[in-house]
Amino acid sequence: MTEERTKKILSLLEKEYPDAKLILRYKTPLELLIATILAAQCTDERVNKVTEHLFAKYKSANEYADAKQEVFEQEIRQTGFYKNKAKNIIACTKELVGTFHGKVPETMEELLTLPGVGRKTANVLLGNVFGKQAIAVDTHVFRVSHRLGFAKSNNPDKVEMELCEILPERKWTKACLVMGTHGRRTCAAKKPLCATCVVEKLCNSDDKIT
Repeated sequence: MTEERTKKILSLLEKEYPDAKLILRYKTPLELLIATILAAQCTDERVNKVTEHLFAKYKSANEYADAKQEVFEQEIRQTGFYKNKAKNIIACTKELVGTFHGKVPETMEELLTLPGVGRKTANVLLGNVFGKQAIAVDTHVFRVSHRLGFAKSNNPDKVEMELCEILPERKWTKACLVMGTHGRRTCAAKKPLCATCVVEKLCNSDDKIT
């Protein structure tokens, strides 16, 4: 992996997807936190349908913390794994209320103390609402990183570290957004659109369809 090749791939992806952004809809750090927890093992589009009603009902960490778990489970049922997600969200918001005065903290260390929050969720928040450079490895970034040879590990947290080593820090957040968009629109899991891919000539993936 050469620095020149990495820069060229990033440049091509940035030009191809100038509109790259999160699919999850949110207006506040709390809303993005809730949406990202719900997005585990679920499509962003389905999460958006659920949060449309959820965000209209729950306006603060206190309101989530006071929710009855049985009721909340049904409200998020469509996102899958709803029992565990409901438990985590209620526990997470109770921690926000008790430790952070109801506000979402702005550091990796503090975010990781919240129930249900791992590095990916923390990085999504850091990079998209707190203006920091962060690499959030979702399923699309994971797949694209492997196909382009940016990463080798099967552990998302280790993939994050691998990407940190080869991507310029000033572009960490942007790089994840364009790779995520590339994964959704072109570099699909089962049928990648290699014939129309802007980085096809720079890709040596075994999954390439010619």
